[in-house]
Amino acid sequence: MQLGFIGFGEAAFEMSSGLKEQGFGKIFAYDPLWNHPTFGLLVKERAHKAGVELKTEAEGVLDQADILIVAVPANKAYEVSGTLKPYLKKGCIYVDVSASNPDVKRRISDNIKGKEVPFVDAAMMGPLPVYKHTVPILASGDGTDALTRHMSPYGMAISKVSENPGDASAVKLIRSIYMKGTAALLIELLEAAHRFQVEDLVIGSISETMDGKSFEQSMNRLVTGTSIHAVRRAAELEGSIEMLEAAQLDSLMSQAARDKLRLLSTYNLKEKFQGKTPAKWLEVITAIQQ
Repeated sequence: MQLGFIGFGEAAFEMSSGLKEQGFGKIFAYDPLWNHPTFGLLVKERAHKAGVELKTEAEGVLDQADILIVAVPANKAYEVSGTLKPYLKKGCIYVDVSASNPDVKRRISDNIKGKEVPFVDAAMMGPLPVYKHTVPILASGDGTDALTRHMSPYGMAISKVSENPGDASAVKLIRSIYMKGTAALLIELLEAAHRFQVEDLVIGSISETMDGKSFEQSMNRLVTGTSIHAVRRAAELEGSIEMLEAAQLDSLMSQAARDKLRLLSTYNLKEKFQGKTPAKWLEVITAIQQ
């Protein structure tokens, strides 16, 4: 079993380094920047350090690889699949680890389907420098079982989502709404707390509210409560926005939250639930979607 990378940036370097440490055999790679005057040296240094054979053309990798990991920028992933398609060999497992959206992953799968090449939509769920090849991977597509069978013995942590290309990436991108959104919201909160010199009180108060419950319990409480109190909470945020603007602080996240609450209030959920807080978040989401 031989492995090939198209694109040899940080992800490919870290994964191949870890696999080599686990005794994996031949690994080949091609990166279009291999002879770039600025970045070419880094590509070559990484390949040498990881024990990877660097090729000067993509075809050189495709000739050798039984598993092909395409690690290119999201905006290039579909285009690259078209470039590689003529050289794909039957049975080679095509693994796309880009951060492309689900539609792009489905289009790539459809694009190569005629080559009898199993496809894997792979979403990496952790930092590569920390985990290397053991980074948790969510995978979907018809090549997932084969990829897991071949690579799990080397420590790769692959969890199957479904047979449908795009499902794994959907999980990652939906999760990012929370993870990236929370980070942005916290920055806005901490800027304000620091400006008013009340950071310890603010952090302590929020900690007291959140620390005693699991994430799912807190999520359920916040969503169900907001469903019947959206109008009041939007008005409260309006006060927060006025305070931030008076202090000449950015209020972008607070404005977005206020607008979302105002939109939620148009669904008349308080009336639908007869003023009683629903038991589960799913009741709220179902009512919105109806």
